[in-house]
Amino acid sequence: MATVTKKDLIDRIAEREGCKRVLVKRVIQDFLDSIIDELGKGNRLEFRDFGVFESRIRASREAQNPKTMDKVFVPARRTVKFKVGRVMKLRLHETPADIDAATGLAVESSAKRKPPVSPGRNDAAQ
Repeated sequence: MATVTKKDLIDRIAEREGCKRVLVKRVIQDFLDSIIDELGKGNRLEFRDFGVFESRIRASREAQNPKTMDKVFVPARRTVKFKVGRVMKLRLHETPADIDAATGLAVESSAKRKPPVSPGRNDAAQ
């Protein structure tokens, strides 16, 4: 599995769209900065089919230093929760045989698969 950096994404988008790399970089950085600003304000960000970002408060707790075995108090802190959207969930459940290695895009298979079923869901009710 390869690591894709922000620079890699900028280069791909600039090439695909025929835009200057500097412009794409500015737009992506503004987008990321906006996400950080909104989460910092406590707002929820919803990108349909992609996912939802939410700022949550993690409760304070008592932890243990594994080296010294001393008890340590960990204060409450804000963290970000991400819930995967529908299209991303479907893409992540594709098998490697369904993905073209050269392009990284999904390949149509002859047999249509059912989407993953969540636990506790009553299939008879559908």
